[in-house]
Amino acid sequence: MTRNPTVPHEIEFQPSKHELTLGVEVELQLMDAQTMNLAPRANEMLAALANNPKVKPEFYLSTIEANTGICADVTEVERDLRPTLDAMALAATERGIRLATTGCHPFARYSDCIIADTARYQELIDRNQWLTRRMTVYGLHVHVGMKSGDDCIRYNNFFMHVLPHLLALSASSPFWQGDDTGLSSCRPTTYEALPTAGMPYEGVHSWADFEKLYHTLKACGSIQSLKDLWWDLRPSPGFGTLEIRVCDGLPSLAGTLAITAFIHGLAHWFRDHGEWMAQVPRPASWVMRENKWRVIRHGLEAELVTSNQGATKPIRQDIEEWLTKIAPYTDKLGYGSYIATLRDIMAQGTSSERQRAVYARTQSLQEVARHNAEEFAKGHPVWVKRDAA
Repeated sequence: MTRNPTVPHEIEFQPSKHELTLGVEVELQLMDAQTMNLAPRANEMLAALANNPKVKPEFYLSTIEANTGICADVTEVERDLRPTLDAMALAATERGIRLATTGCHPFARYSDCIIADTARYQELIDRNQWLTRRMTVYGLHVHVGMKSGDDCIRYNNFFMHVLPHLLALSASSPFWQGDDTGLSSCRPTTYEALPTAGMPYEGVHSWADFEKLYHTLKACGSIQSLKDLWWDLRPSPGFGTLEIRVCDGLPSLAGTLAITAFIHGLAHWFRDHGEWMAQVPRPASWVMRENKWRVIRHGLEAELVTSNQGATKPIRQDIEEWLTKIAPYTDKLGYGSYIATLRDIMAQGTSSERQRAVYARTQSLQEVARHNAEEFAKGHPVWVKRDAA
């Protein structure tokens, strides 16, 4: 059936009351405490936590989500998020459930997972079929408050430069359905077959450009709403934010706060250095795609392509350079402990490296899942010697 474009109406961007505020969403796995497999227990958990408006349902019944309110900084994110996670942990323990927040469960089969019976989720299954069914993955989403739609697009185009860095630091999905994928992060690969997932489309330089793209995608039936844009980052005009979605779920609250502090420091730096975008050439689309692939494959060991002519640099070096640039901002914001955790991840290994080390020592993916649950319970990384891998 031929679709006729309707007359476009403006997508109203609701400015954030304060610039560069934060909101955080954490997706949690529900696992049976005995088998450590995913368990469809969301309804029980949601009922037990019904008085907490910050606990939300998700696509699968083996998943729930914790959200913060609007926070001024990462210290406030911690004060907001910790009580919610503690309440979820208590409810889980009382019901024989373990929680984890890594990007993927190491051995669960997506075909065994039960989808929540909502009209939207059933419509997604009907439209995308098997591609939607296999998305049993878990991410960290960070919202950054924006004062206008045009500012949102400017920050969007800046953060495109550091998406590989965020994915490399957060990598926590090396196993998929019982197999070692050989990847540092397999979670992004579950999305990228969909045309409205993965890297954002090019050619968006203003809010008007984004409006035009949105209305075109809607008119031709590619999307039904902004929620159908599963990009690595996207404007969220209803919240007045830029939503950064590229990260694998971090296995502990400390890791979540560390990545959020890095994002917030970068945003503060860009607020005062907007001219940087005019000084650096826009990477070609193949460069951005290549860098994302290199991080999916190699994580923090990736070599970034840094020019359209093919120059390269270790991503570790580039992260260190960014940490130096943003240090005056993270110091002023009081993020010393959060950045220290980030540096520990760089020095001692990402979650993916720790999970592989646990498997090398135990030959048990059940023990890997238990390790992930232990990191969530402790609230900080449980470092594993990488020479065990």
